[in-house]
Amino acid sequence: MDASISSLTLETKSMRSDIAGFQSRVIGLEHCMESLETQVATSRDRDQDLLYLRRKLTYLEDRSRRDNIRLLGIPENEEGTDIQTFLSSTLSKLTSLDFDPPLEFQRAHRVGPKRSDTSLRPRPIIACLLRHNQTRQILQAARNHGPFRIGQYDIRITADYSKDTSERRKAFLALRPRLRQLEMKYGLFDPTRMWVTKNGISKDFYNPEELSLFLDSFQHQPMDSVNTSRPLDVTGEDEGGKHAEVLKSIRERLHQLEEEIAKLEKAHLRTADANTLGQIKDKVYEYCSS
Repeated sequence: MDASISSLTLETKSMRSDIAGFQSRVIGLEHCMESLETQVATSRDRDQDLLYLRRKLTYLEDRSRRDNIRLLGIPENEEGTDIQTFLSSTLSKLTSLDFDPPLEFQRAHRVGPKRSDTSLRPRPIIACLLRHNQTRQILQAARNHGPFRIGQYDIRITADYSKDTSERRKAFLALRPRLRQLEMKYGLFDPTRMWVTKNGISKDFYNPEELSLFLDSFQHQPMDSVNTSRPLDVTGEDEGGKHAEVLKSIRERLHQLEEEIAKLEKAHLRTADANTLGQIKDKVYEYCSS
């Protein structure tokens, strides 16, 4: 009898030790979860700050280029030694505009190093005009009447954008075949807003990924059910990914604790120990389901 009581006492002490260990581990997991939640929240705040700064930088760069135009397709050396005089004469002829006062340029030059191989595509010319209203007139004429021709060469005149804006516009333009296939009308404005309409319903899209997803799902849902009001994600990066891996590892350990708790519940525990174990179990279940 004494041996049996002694054995039960030892078993009870062992169970209490296990429960105390569970308590310590759960408390540690709580602290770890709180720390990770704080880190994730901080990371998200920084992501938003970086996104805002990147958008602001892109906006300022585009604004600094708003008096620029790019001329594509003009053969190398066609401009001679005085590129500004050449551009003033050429732009007036191509656009059929009578500029008053005459066109004046802050600067104008080819982009990139000079090429010795004349069979390659000619380098673009970037010109910064002195008067913004003349820049707008030229770009409007290019939209209405371009591309133009000089001899046997096709000449295009476009606005000059930052790298981010140019890449987004290219991504939008790459979706044009799909839009035509779905018989949708579209237009690219602002300079990175794609307007899409079908069956009298119009939508504005501010990033090409969103438009691509919309086209993927268009056959499964009506156009007016698609939400296009989500904020633009320029970065395309998930800074919380590494935190998700840690959280996954913690949840796996919590599920292991669940299994150990289930084994202890089958044993005969004192009421106080059973209550403590129940509290630990509730806390573990709470974190497993979060």
